[in-house]
Amino acid sequence: MAKLVSQIYGEALFDVAKERNLIGTIDEELGSVLDVFSAYPQYRLLLMNPRLDDEEKRSAFDSVFAGKLCGELTGFFHLLLEKGRFGELSGIYEDFTERRLAYERIGVAHVQSAVALSGEQKERIEKKLLATTSYVSMQMHYAVDPALIGGLKIRIGDRVVDSSIRSRLDDMKSKLMEAQV
Repeated sequence: MAKLVSQIYGEALFDVAKERNLIGTIDEELGSVLDVFSAYPQYRLLLMNPRLDDEEKRSAFDSVFAGKLCGELTGFFHLLLEKGRFGELSGIYEDFTERRLAYERIGVAHVQSAVALSGEQKERIEKKLLATTSYVSMQMHYAVDPALIGGLKIRIGDRVVDSSIRSRLDDMKSKLMEAQV
């Protein structure tokens, strides 16, 4: 399977960050740059303007971020500007973050329940997930979905555990529909 451009750049940035022991620094600084672009979308559009040459784009970037980013990240941004890949920045950050989480063995769990869970219930779920996976910590995301009726639906990456009453009812319905009368 061919890699997406964001994966290629994300992998390259992560490799440099790991090699130079800057994973946390680059992650934090990259997130800050994206926050600036969210707050000032016209600035991002300026940096992607095809009418500006590479030097003008670099100058516009450096006028805001000079001295605020590590040299590796500044050089990375200059490369993105030069190669016309600045529009891939969100995907690159997403890929970098996935690689950082995997490297640090941090799992991301999305838990859905029919009703809001108590702090104690959330703590038990997190402990159970840590005990049954190879992760050393978890980023937990909770959501309420009354359509589940009861039980939980947990997604970690591409794995889903659905113990909701809704899924059990759907399974029973399917089996009853298949039954010959």
